[in-house]
Amino acid sequence: MLLEQERRDVCLTARALAAHAGIAPGEAGTVSVRNGDLVVVTPHGVALDQIQPADCPVMSLDDRVLEGRRDPAAEATLHMAVHRLADEHGRDVTAVVNAFTADTVAAASVLVELPPIHHRAVALGGAIAVTPYTTYGTGEIADHAVKALKGRDAALLGGHGGLAVGRNLTHALENLRLLNWLSATYLNARRFGEPRVLSEDELARVRERDAYGWAGPDIF
Repeated sequence: MLLEQERRDVCLTARALAAHAGIAPGEAGTVSVRNGDLVVVTPHGVALDQIQPADCPVMSLDDRVLEGRRDPAAEATLHMAVHRLADEHGRDVTAVVNAFTADTVAAASVLVELPPIHHRAVALGGAIAVTPYTTYGTGEIADHAVKALKGRDAALLGGHGGLAVGRNLTHALENLRLLNWLSATYLNARRFGEPRVLSEDELARVRERDAYGWAGPDIF
């Protein structure tokens, strides 16, 4: 079986995603991971917590299905576009996760951008773009997502939910959880007033501080 370990890892990530509070039931997202020129993606027609390794299609970067007893998920088009871009630009991205969580769907339905109101937004690149609404599973939504991910590790898909990338599946899932938390935090803050947004200078200082680890830049 091609990429047997990657298929198992995709199943474990899909189950972790299904266990996330606030996620829609059933086919509530898509998971993929790349190894060289091959990509494993979750299948169409199976709930995230029911996927088995043999269900997962293995695809080439040119969109051919090489193995797997089920068809790829509808959002495989989006995932493959992100993997191709990462491969072409040598970006350290091998995993993509998107999901319909209550908070990312809400944020993606009302915002044109998710502003950085907490320093953890730096981990995803700062302000998060919200793409225009387009039908899922199409080349159009894939094109919008690729543009939104420029310089970022996450995006909000208008009317759909959250998308995150990472250097591996663990990192991508962590980024999606952070995106969900940032969305929930911003929406909650809006209940009390207009949230204070971190400036580019403040974000730059956070990035500088992160580079020094626990000691900080002023130890000597």
